[in-house]
Amino acid sequence: MTQSKKTKQRSWQPTLINVLLLTALIIVAIHVVIYIAFGIALIPFPFDYDQAEGFELNNAILLSQGDCPYCNNNDFPFYASGYAPFFHILMIPFVWLFGAAYWYGRFIIFIATFVTAAAIAYTIKRDENRLWVGLLLGGGFLASNYIYHIGPLLRQHLLMVMFETLAIVIIAPAFDLQGFKRHKRLFIAFALLLLAGYTKQLAISTCFAIGLWGLIRNPRTTIIYSVGLGIVAALIFIGAMLVTDGHWWVNIITSNQNEYITQQFVGLMRQFITLHWTLLIMAFLMVLYETYFDRLSVYSVWFIVSFASTIGTGKWGAGDSYFATTLVAACLLSGLFIARSFNQTWHFPKTYLSHLTKLRIPTSIVTGFGLILVIIYGATVIKFPTSGTVFGTIADTFNIEPKLGHRYPFYDNADWTVGYAVTGHFPSEQDVENGWRIVARVRQAEGLVMSEDAGFSIQAGREVITNAVQLRNLWEIDPTGELGIYDPSNLLQMIENQTFGLIIRRGDFFPIPVLLAIDTYYELDETIPMNGFDYQLWIPKSPFLGFIAPRTNW
Repeated sequence: MTQSKKTKQRSWQPTLINVLLLTALIIVAIHVVIYIAFGIALIPFPFDYDQAEGFELNNAILLSQGDCPYCNNNDFPFYASGYAPFFHILMIPFVWLFGAAYWYGRFIIFIATFVTAAAIAYTIKRDENRLWVGLLLGGGFLASNYIYHIGPLLRQHLLMVMFETLAIVIIAPAFDLQGFKRHKRLFIAFALLLLAGYTKQLAISTCFAIGLWGLIRNPRTTIIYSVGLGIVAALIFIGAMLVTDGHWWVNIITSNQNEYITQQFVGLMRQFITLHWTLLIMAFLMVLYETYFDRLSVYSVWFIVSFASTIGTGKWGAGDSYFATTLVAACLLSGLFIARSFNQTWHFPKTYLSHLTKLRIPTSIVTGFGLILVIIYGATVIKFPTSGTVFGTIADTFNIEPKLGHRYPFYDNADWTVGYAVTGHFPSEQDVENGWRIVARVRQAEGLVMSEDAGFSIQAGREVITNAVQLRNLWEIDPTGELGIYDPSNLLQMIENQTFGLIIRRGDFFPIPVLLAIDTYYELDETIPMNGFDYQLWIPKSPFLGFIAPRTNW
């Protein structure tokens, strides 16, 4: 090839790379705009959008009043939580200032996703000095269907992911520093791990990843900090056990031993790979590169450990959110892959593999390959609300139809599978109106009210009674009562006595004996649709006729 041809080739390559980068940025930006629009539409919604949001809020309310959300499920009000408390503690000042409301919990989680995205962007800028690539992959995190589904929800999972990410970002350069700077980073990172673990227990995988990487880099220091973290975490755990008279263990540990559903794991894993395969390719290439030609980074160890931990998605009650940590790690590694190609900072020291090939691929081709993968990713994770003034008009213009039917006005490129969140559609004015209709029924009810969603009782100023999923989990672990984990007798007696003036059912998450008792002593009075679900309002049968089955038959 002549010198002039080589010069021309070099001249058009940067232009092509810039075009690809700009295209990828525009596509990702569109996804982020849609995500922001969903957050703006959902955050003010005054009722449960996703099951258990109201229980998260109720935990904060109880803690703000000095009450216990981790106590005995056998006694009235038969309520306890299966989640660690830090997210709920964060909401306490908002409860004091604004009363019971959904918006601040959702806002905290929504902001947490942007902090995570910013941490991704910052890391790529810090490590490879490529801000635009950092913004691209930070936006790529927000562009995922999975983050879109749960990002604006009042659920604690993505707050945990934020703490995990910050811990990884802060600790990554720690062992390259000396003295106070090193120990400051280690202390902050391990403190963030503590916060992540007491936000949600799944943070244990990131604790393990950092510990494993630290043992590779500096075993003595890592052991010291890990032991310190373990002692502090154990002291908090012991304190919680004492305060709750031992029920902390039942609610935080025992209740999460759910049935494992292999089909659910396979379906979610297939879906995750189908949606994110482009990012996973770059992430695995980075892991291979570091394994054979460089030093394993904490990002690679985190990616592998978190990916392995997603086997937990097979548990009943798990879902697509369990992949969020792996997604962050994949975005980080993908960004570093592209940024290194931009900077031409790949290093291939001589190894036995070096002699197997003489192939030298130009870095511009690798950069373009990475950017094309991001563009394909943007075309793979398409999601689009089909309601509202703006999005509804666009959907009508381009004939975009809801993928799960008009009950959920939202197009999602992902195929539904067990454990996949049915979220993403905008709440409608009719949803809000119907929600207040249910609240009115709660206020009018004579006697107590029991509901699968806590929001109606909260909005009506009534006490939240039962946490259906928590009771179901405990009952399924000990259905005969022989282990003494959960005894539904008191709740069943109240149902038999028709103490509840109204019972609200949605997904029938109560334990089977409770559902049978409701069917026996109550009758369906009205069904009110809201947010894609049918809320059934059950009232006492009057007069009661029929055979009362013995308790053993429940």
